[in-house]
Amino acid sequence: MNLKDVHEIKVPRTQRKRVGRGWGSGMGKTSTRGEKGQGRRGGTRFRLRFEGGQMPLYRRLPKKGFSNHPFKVRFEGVNVGDLEAAFPAGSTIDLEALRGALLVPKTATIWKLLGDGALTKKLTIKADAASAGARAKVEAAGGAVEILEGPAKERAAELAKRRENLATRAGKAVEAYREEAKKVGKPKKATAGAKGAKKPKAAGGGAPKGEGGGGSKGGGAKGGGAKGGGAPKGDGAKGGGKSKKDAKE
Repeated sequence: MNLKDVHEIKVPRTQRKRVGRGWGSGMGKTSTRGEKGQGRRGGTRFRLRFEGGQMPLYRRLPKKGFSNHPFKVRFEGVNVGDLEAAFPAGSTIDLEALRGALLVPKTATIWKLLGDGALTKKLTIKADAASAGARAKVEAAGGAVEILEGPAKERAAELAKRRENLATRAGKAVEAYREEAKKVGKPKKATAGAKGAKKPKAAGGGAPKGEGGGGSKGGGAKGGGAKGGGAPKGDGAKGGGKSKKDAKE
């Protein structure tokens, strides 16, 4: 075999990139690195969120308010279906057993049992927390769930006590409001005199209806009376003009 035979074998080979050989290498004067700058030199590394020396964005944004995120208790969740596949019946499962089965990372400190999947094996589980559905499935299969003492259990007890105190305080506030409402009593209905009684209508000069004397409608303009002077028909409203002629005579 000679060198010619080696080159005739059609094997995909990537041509080496020869940089720093001037224009003749096809890579240009600066060897594909552009012009100047820190990132154009070898061995350069940048930390996360580095912006070339200028003030980074996370420092330019305003900081205000409060978040409980740093104080949150973070559990490693493990489903009962995973325990079904990883452990035989009658096993006692704790954090070390989960690490050995590679169900939680080595850095895990607390874990919580979750109820996804089916469980048919009798298992004794020692967890820092457990959901109601997971506990029901374990007990239905004949196993038991034990909640370990630790920061997770203490935090859960504190939260339960805080919720109870808030509920008690709200109940006392409602009772105090009801007592205050009883003392005040219901508002009385406004009487006619309080809002102002309506004025009585004019009664036509004080005379009874039909007895002459300026009524409210037409008064003496049509022969006196409320609607016609109060005289018999023919002598009152329609006879008012005749009385005026007699007065002239």
